[in-house]
Amino acid sequence: MSTLRLGVDLGGTKTAITVLDADRAERLARRAATPAGAYEAALTELSEMILAAEREAGSRCSVGIGMPGAISARTGLVRNAYNTAFNGRPLKTDLERLLAREVRIANDANCFALSEATDGAARGAHVVFGAILGTGAGGGIVVGGKAVEGRNRVSGEWGHNPLPWMTPDEHPGPRCTCGRLGCIEQFVSGPALGRDHADATGQTLEPAAIAEEAARGNAGCEAALRRYEDRLARALAHVINLLDPDVIVLGGGLSNLNRLYSSLPGLLPRYAYSGTVETPVVRAAHGDASGMRGAAMLWP
Repeated sequence: MSTLRLGVDLGGTKTAITVLDADRAERLARRAATPAGAYEAALTELSEMILAAEREAGSRCSVGIGMPGAISARTGLVRNAYNTAFNGRPLKTDLERLLAREVRIANDANCFALSEATDGAARGAHVVFGAILGTGAGGGIVVGGKAVEGRNRVSGEWGHNPLPWMTPDEHPGPRCTCGRLGCIEQFVSGPALGRDHADATGQTLEPAAIAEEAARGNAGCEAALRRYEDRLARALAHVINLLDPDVIVLGGGLSNLNRLYSSLPGLLPRYAYSGTVETPVVRAAHGDASGMRGAAMLWP
């Protein structure tokens, strides 16, 4: 078997593929629109994307895939992979048939955390929690260098717990994609920050623009970011209370808000049971490449 490992970060709209050598050096990286439409056509397109990358790498590769949701241990079907053609389908079995080899599939946030725990911002840490703050809010857990999936394959699904310590004006919270009200994802994702700012000011801005305007002294944008930071601190304090990780790594678009790394250390002790918090909160070292890198690392 080749020592080359191919990793796929299968997103809702974009798919990224990398090939890593034995030293985890990147042989290639490519990005394209995620296959969409009817399942069979999307499945064929995905397999062709993988085989094309393998041909470019020049050798047969092991294949790991990170994606939203997980493979059900009971049915073997993809579940909770909203907005993809693969939800509710036997992706692993069908892809293995087309590629003629075993394929390892894990939650994309677990892959992100695995990458950062292996050779990224949390290198050397025993217990790592990775939080992806983007279109949604995903979470992954790595212990002793291995991603933790859990009995029900939902370990680390932090974004689909209720926002802790809701204020009266926050309760019951917006409706989430999972169908419940008040999920953390609906308060700390990128769209959530934009929606909160728009509700308060009537002005529609993307998160990056909100941060830029706040830095220029815009009071409405500053207030929106302060609300966001407090909500994120509450959500991460719950992680500390339950898991007490050695490191928390932030990824996704909102991880690029530099102020988070100075504001969160002062906010977390307000909510964590310990009263004092020594847990470092750091930005992902590999950025948006961590998902595909971690998928490749599903193979030793």
